[in-house]
Amino acid sequence: MNKLRLGIVGLGQRGSSLLQTFLAFSCVDIVALCDVYSDRVDSANEMVLEKRGVSSKKYSDFNQFLKDTNLDAVIVASSWEEHINQTIQCIKEGIPVGMEVGGAYKVKDCFRLVKAYEKHKTPMMLLENCCYDKFETLLSNLNNEGKFGEIIHCHGAYSHDLREEITNGNIKRHYRLRNYIKRNCENYPTHELGPIAKLLNINQGNRFVSVVSVSSKSRGLQTYIQDGKCEDSSLKGVKFKQGDIISTIIACENGETITLTLDTTLPGYYSRQLQIKGTKGFANQESNMILFDEEREEIWTPVETIKKYIDTANNYNDYLPKYWRDITPEQINLGHGGMDFYMAATFIDCLLNKKEMPIDVYDTASWYVITALSEKSIKHHGKVYKIPDFTKGRYKTRKKTEAFEKEANYEKYY
Repeated sequence: MNKLRLGIVGLGQRGSSLLQTFLAFSCVDIVALCDVYSDRVDSANEMVLEKRGVSSKKYSDFNQFLKDTNLDAVIVASSWEEHINQTIQCIKEGIPVGMEVGGAYKVKDCFRLVKAYEKHKTPMMLLENCCYDKFETLLSNLNNEGKFGEIIHCHGAYSHDLREEITNGNIKRHYRLRNYIKRNCENYPTHELGPIAKLLNINQGNRFVSVVSVSSKSRGLQTYIQDGKCEDSSLKGVKFKQGDIISTIIACENGETITLTLDTTLPGYYSRQLQIKGTKGFANQESNMILFDEEREEIWTPVETIKKYIDTANNYNDYLPKYWRDITPEQINLGHGGMDFYMAATFIDCLLNKKEMPIDVYDTASWYVITALSEKSIKHHGKVYKIPDFTKGRYKTRKKTEAFEKEANYEKYY
């Protein structure tokens, strides 16, 4: 197979963005589009026509969409509620699938996903683009060289002011609104957790063993609406169950700890706050700082000299994957500063060359289940919950794989 006939289900903001990304690859034909809203399908098809001059088949029913015999693979970019269900349907039909990020509603849904994969062996990949970002891939390569020593603790966050997007949910037909009204959980863990899990070899010699989450009160969205900043007058007086700040702690079998913060309903700037603490080094994404003991002049660095270490990430460009060393302006513009293109290229490469998916079903289940368990933990006032081993013990001997290939060359695909 040297051409990939791709279908996309879910053509809202994220699905449309991924459509643009995949259209940049000459080896990909977009043969089918599906969404419950016909205007979204029509708009997406216009993008395909403009780029390729050929129309895609258009569907409003997912079951009919799956019957399209031209499909080599499917991208699931629909609402959070549908991710696992639609991915399982693809797997059962033998259609490889790339599933967008989110979180599980129930623990049993993660087991259902793994069970379907183990029965049918249809390839699936979680499309966690943050595993492919520049800083995350740099840290992964530095870690593989032992530069951080033994990693002891990692922190990550999804800090993103989404008040406008959430409160415009009815107007823009976005699923986040109903989730924030009805649920209280770490609803979007994988952007920060995915790169950390790869650094800590989760499901490949290590695993998550327990999780605990607590929630702050919920005031951010109500205040935003009361202050007249919301276009949807029907939301006045609505109570939101989702807390403004969710704090989560995960313990790993090999002794590492992880802290996660969800912060999406208060004023602030976007940050994933990735931080690594190792026995020989330290990294902080917000300050673009990487610091190793062997390069320090003293153990305790005075505040007035800390500036010399800022931007030190730029000193380690030799450790960047080939993709980031050679990236073009066009690729940067194809979603989230270039990482969407890198992620899509990896998915395509794995399918065309029958490689193992680097973010597989076991990764997906282990990362997604944090949402369902955090909801339980919050409901029971910070109760600790065990995290299932979806590999059934095989994590101890599973071969280590990176989310990306350091020297991969994808130029032939676009």
